[in-house]
Amino acid sequence: MIYFSSCKINIGLKIVNKRDDGFHNLETIFYEIPLYDVIEILPSPTFNFISTGLNIPQNGKDNLCVMAYKLLKNAFPKLPNVAIYLHKIIPAGAGLGGGSANAATVLKALNKQFNLGASQAQLLNMALQLGSDCPFFIYNGACIGKGRGEILTPVIVPLQNYFIHIINPAIHINTSQAFAQINTNANINFYADTIINTPIKNWKNIVFNDFENGVFAQHPTIETIKNTLYAQGALYASMTGTGSTVYGIFKTEIPLYNWPKNYMQITKKLL
Repeated sequence: MIYFSSCKINIGLKIVNKRDDGFHNLETIFYEIPLYDVIEILPSPTFNFISTGLNIPQNGKDNLCVMAYKLLKNAFPKLPNVAIYLHKIIPAGAGLGGGSANAATVLKALNKQFNLGASQAQLLNMALQLGSDCPFFIYNGACIGKGRGEILTPVIVPLQNYFIHIINPAIHINTSQAFAQINTNANINFYADTIINTPIKNWKNIVFNDFENGVFAQHPTIETIKNTLYAQGALYASMTGTGSTVYGIFKTEIPLYNWPKNYMQITKKLL
């Protein structure tokens, strides 16, 4: 079976505080965008994982798809061996949540493909063990995210028929370092549920990503991308997650910009 694993942007991202368990409470809007990795899952005599496409930094760890399989196998021993083929199109370390989406897709796909009967609550619990933004991809769509990102409230964000222009400058941002530079007082007036009823033309002055200041200081190129998107006429532009991807939302499709050849730039119509 072949599955398509989407990714997300963050519309605003407030880090509220650091928790006793070392994680951070946050507030954001997760919004699914139509950019996909491809995953194929086939029965196999032994478990196997193969990745093609963009390189995935492993740092000695299992891929999240493998970790998802192991979690599900532990809970449902009847799960047979499979071969998982991942074709990677979404860059890693880019703030798009591609790896988390892959893990959630594998959880949902295996549950359905082999009739395991895992409940949504069970899938959400497993997803949270794999990453803070992983539970969102059990839902997809658009959700207000709170807590670590696992407290999710589905919402309607009126962006249908707008165009999103996505730029990734091939810079890998270390998530731990990005969190270490956070000032939890930087954006004290951010409330995700007010954004939904605010016209997008006003987001520029009220919707912020708390990671931008620290990341921009280390990588001025990323700030330049954001400023260029506004110069091109973006209604709203922001870094997503901990970076390095920057997106701009436009009323109409725009021509590709003359970025360096190693940059990824994609325009999609929002669904």
